[in-house]
Amino acid sequence: MILLHIEHQVSDYDRWKAAFDSDPVGRKQLGVRRYRILRPMDNPNYVMIDLEFETVNQANSLVSAMQQVWDRVRGTLIHDPQWRICEVLETTTL
Repeated sequence: MILLHIEHQVSDYDRWKAAFDSDPVGRKQLGVRRYRILRPMDNPNYVMIDLEFETVNQANSLVSAMQQVWDRVRGTLIHDPQWRICEVLETTTL
């Protein structure tokens, strides 16, 4: 499994979440199987998103699509997006 981890500051979480939920790039069509949104307990205006894919190419395609979205909203809705594509080596439930 491939994981795309994205994190960035947001100006307003509720506005960001509405934009995220509108899915401007079509996550499912680009291969996202599951995603998780995280927010630090001490910073309600920072988000981390983990998106799961079958292939690296799917993750790269989503990053390319998101870069176009980020260019439109950078500095207003989001700030300094960072991402990393990872291979999930192990998952354990205890």
